[in-house]
Amino acid sequence: MRNPQTAGYNLSVSDRRTHRGAHPEDERLFSAAQIPRLREAVADLCWLLGRGYNDRAALKLVGDRLALTARQRLCVLRAACSDEARGRRLARQVPPASLRGAAPWIDGFNLLTTIEAALGGGVVLACRDGCYRDMASLHGSYRHVSETRPAIALVGEELSALGVGSCRWLLDSPVSNSGRLKGLLEEAAAQAGWDWEVVLAPDPDRQLMASSAAVVTADSAILDRCQRWCSLARHVVDRRAPAAWILDLCV
Repeated sequence: MRNPQTAGYNLSVSDRRTHRGAHPEDERLFSAAQIPRLREAVADLCWLLGRGYNDRAALKLVGDRLALTARQRLCVLRAACSDEARGRRLARQVPPASLRGAAPWIDGFNLLTTIEAALGGGVVLACRDGCYRDMASLHGSYRHVSETRPAIALVGEELSALGVGSCRWLLDSPVSNSGRLKGLLEEAAAQAGWDWEVVLAPDPDRQLMASSAAVVTADSAILDRCQRWCSLARHVVDRRAPAAWILDLCV
């Protein structure tokens, strides 16, 4: 969503569907026949990033050589990272079980869109740094879909099962419909008795990067700067969305 790795790229494909499901072209773009080429692209991009290449230039080089479409390039970019970035991120990762009794801060849109995609049959990327990431590109607008309420419920149930007493959700206030999502989160929390604080912030990334609490996100810019982070999206999807389309391009 706010990932600088995708800033400046025209990689999204807009639509007006009511599900966070697969794009009509995904079955072809990410078919079994495409996997070897996409894995080669991820490996090549990781190699270039590890040698200091600019991500935009490196992606163009790899994408042009392998004749990747815009959506395939987005997939490759989100799955890849350098060895240095991977090591740095994994050193700060904490397991979901460590959240017991804690009060994590949640990157709201980042978490929910991935779980919505998993529930809706969309592509969920198993990325090199251990995160699950979706293929959604919000670009300042969030659309409430059929999977939104179920995704909120799954997050709440898993947080409760993990023994999380309270948590703070941060939503980007400039994103359209952020106020509506805030209302849905607060409604779900009130009905279930979850201790949730939902905050609209003009720049939640800064708060998440500076927080001493464990941060729930898969945003690479935040992962590279925060003190601790947890891959809650992966935990929820693995446990509660067994039919999810998990695309693993990392070798």
